[in-house]
Amino acid sequence: MYKIKKTFEIAGSHCLDLDYESKCKNIHGHNWIIDVYCQSEKLDQNGMVVDFSQIKKDVSNKLDHTHLNDILPFNPTAENIAKWIHDKIKNCYRVSVQESTGNVAEYISS
Repeated sequence: MYKIKKTFEIAGSHCLDLDYESKCKNIHGHNWIIDVYCQSEKLDQNGMVVDFSQIKKDVSNKLDHTHLNDILPFNPTAENIAKWIHDKIKNCYRVSVQESTGNVAEYISS
């Protein structure tokens, strides 16, 4: 099994739609650190699981320096962002989204 990991950072703002009082209901920003893990039993015609630059392009070009509520069709929690990234990237089995120091959400395929 071949495995790769791509780490990159995006900056952006969001506000959360919550059913309880929280300062996160207000517009605020983060520098998210994202880890994308992919695997494949076979390499593609270029000898890769997934091109590292394609992973960043598929995520960063869409989300970096944006207001995520305007881009994503769901409540932009770290958990939902992790799942969205997982679903966009070929051969992805795990995504980690660090919203701030000590606050990390993961989505892992079963």
